[in-house]
Amino acid sequence: MSFNLLDSVKGLFTNDLISKMASSFGESEGGIQKAISGAVPAVLTGLLNKGSSADGAASLLNLSKDAASGGIMSNLGNLLGGGTLLTKGMDMLKGLFGDKTNAITSTIANFAGIRESSASSLLSVAAPAALGSLGKQVTQSNMGVSGLTSFLAEQKDSILKAVPSGLNIAGALGLGSLGDLGSKLSGLVGGAAGSVKHVAGQASAYASDTAEKAKGGAKWLWPLLLALLVILALIYFLRGKGKKDDGMATTTEQVATDTSTANTGTTTTPPAAPAAPVMESIKVKLPDGTELDAYKGGIEDKLVAFLNDANSKGGKDVWFDFDNLNFKTGSADITDESMVQVSNIAAILKAYPKLKIKIGGYTDKSGDEKLNMKLSQDRANAVDKALKAKGANAAQIAGAEGYGSQFAKAAATAPDEERKLDRRIAVGVREK
Repeated sequence: MSFNLLDSVKGLFTNDLISKMASSFGESEGGIQKAISGAVPAVLTGLLNKGSSADGAASLLNLSKDAASGGIMSNLGNLLGGGTLLTKGMDMLKGLFGDKTNAITSTIANFAGIRESSASSLLSVAAPAALGSLGKQVTQSNMGVSGLTSFLAEQKDSILKAVPSGLNIAGALGLGSLGDLGSKLSGLVGGAAGSVKHVAGQASAYASDTAEKAKGGAKWLWPLLLALLVILALIYFLRGKGKKDDGMATTTEQVATDTSTANTGTTTTPPAAPAAPVMESIKVKLPDGTELDAYKGGIEDKLVAFLNDANSKGGKDVWFDFDNLNFKTGSADITDESMVQVSNIAAILKAYPKLKIKIGGYTDKSGDEKLNMKLSQDRANAVDKALKAKGANAAQIAGAEGYGSQFAKAAATAPDEERKLDRRIAVGVREK
């Protein structure tokens, strides 16, 4: 069954949470229930509205990832106590609706027959709930701006149909009608596709013209130009997409690799700041002249910078996490697309013949620890084997070890956004 954002958010408002809201706000449970029936589709309509422009979609991508990574979804009840958590929820609400926040609040209050202060507090819970649910899907599906826009276009019918009659969300947002919003969002998606066709058409015209001029000349030119056409179209279409960020799996689910560099010895370094939604592609140049296609801040970039730093030293606590290494669910089989990064690490080993590394596998605290230990060992072994298959010198690899969850920081009951930081494969620099 395909993911439904509306149902996902509605499911967060349990009977227990509704009861707590009613008690905290001094409202009847019936009033809060009615307010939620309007507030959830209203907030989701706000997501559609913000995502209906290129700049708004980029901002929404950031807002949703922040909400998902902050763990606020698992603490919705704590928002009712006020303080910094409720303030954070209000900030998310304002980030979503901007100067339309007061109008949305009044609309919900009038619809449900509750005080505006209660509607404001309720929306300060609904906004992080909606943004967090969206951010979780964004992260799991590796969406960039264009992917987010397409996803919202797929969800718009379900969301707009859920807006209760008598709830004038369109007026509060300054829109002629909700249908106009749906058309605008669909147009944005269609416009992106049209741009790809336009670029492809321009490339095709250029290729045809050049090939005509080269007729009777070098016959190899046409295949080259045709390849150029394909590359140009793909680059344009894929521009703005983030890189994949989920990787090895726990005993029950696919495990995501962490994008930060962390120590896994006694002393650990804190996770790096969250990556920007649009990853910057770079060339990492090695001493032997090889150039690697990588991302700024990725393992290749960080590892080579460390190796080139004359003042840095290897040791048991120096680790670099793979950030685009994925396994097939429930197995130690590395996916085909992940072999690009494996090949890059093998190339780094070849370019730095004095480098000696160790492969480490890690899981979070959920599941059976014996199975976690076995899975982490199997996957560390799989990476070791893959590196050697790509030409890495076996003498440079000091072994592969699975550590299970012994270095995991997040509790087994923590949100997946927190636990995924503990699920990874890393390269330890023993000597350089």
